[in-house]
Amino acid sequence: MNLTAILLSALTFISTLFGGFLALRFKDRLHLIMGFAAGVILGVVSFDIFPEVIEQVSANNFDPMPVMIALVVGFLLFHVLEKLLVIHHSHETEYAEHTHPHVGVLSALALAGHSFLDGIGIGLGFQISNVVGVLVALAVISHDFTDGMNTMTFMLKNKNTIKKSIVFLVIDALAPVLGAASTMFFSVSPHVLVVYLGAFAGFLLYIGASDILPEAHSKQSSVWTILMTILGAAFSFLIIRLISLGV
Repeated sequence: MNLTAILLSALTFISTLFGGFLALRFKDRLHLIMGFAAGVILGVVSFDIFPEVIEQVSANNFDPMPVMIALVVGFLLFHVLEKLLVIHHSHETEYAEHTHPHVGVLSALALAGHSFLDGIGIGLGFQISNVVGVLVALAVISHDFTDGMNTMTFMLKNKNTIKKSIVFLVIDALAPVLGAASTMFFSVSPHVLVVYLGAFAGFLLYIGASDILPEAHSKQSSVWTILMTILGAAFSFLIIRLISLGV
């Protein structure tokens, strides 16, 4: 993992903390930021990860089916884990009576666990190429911003103190950095990497389209939220084009 990967994984730390403290202070504007984040993630999947998968499959004459299976598994795996662990507070109305501190702690730890996997995603992205690593990091930075918001929301909603909530926010912020650093100690084959890209694409599709975007509209659905999502996707496209052109 090179210096760029380390710096970008450090940005996920900042992004997570920023999201958490915004959730603590500015509750009435988060829907716009989340709409933008969803657009960024969908843009990275569509304009970078999918084209990279197609290129790798073609260049190495791989069977595309394992990649597509990995995509579906990545999507469904996170969906199942999310529903089992109840880590999406916008669907929690039927669990409203469970406002106990340990529920918030377990939810925060679940978010930290998948943030660790996000960090591994950044490191493996750099094993494919610097461009893929940078763009995967862009998606993770956007996603971890919302993770920070969710961590703080869960902790406070379940009657934890602000001090304890900040501790778990820091744990969540450190998780992707540690995940990225762990890839310094192992490497995988090109075939495994392209299958990983498929699984990570499925994971990001779920996060963007089925998690962050509905949550943004559940807060305050508006034309501005929709426009911010479109702007996020356009931003991804522009950044990806500039990187591919070597700008």
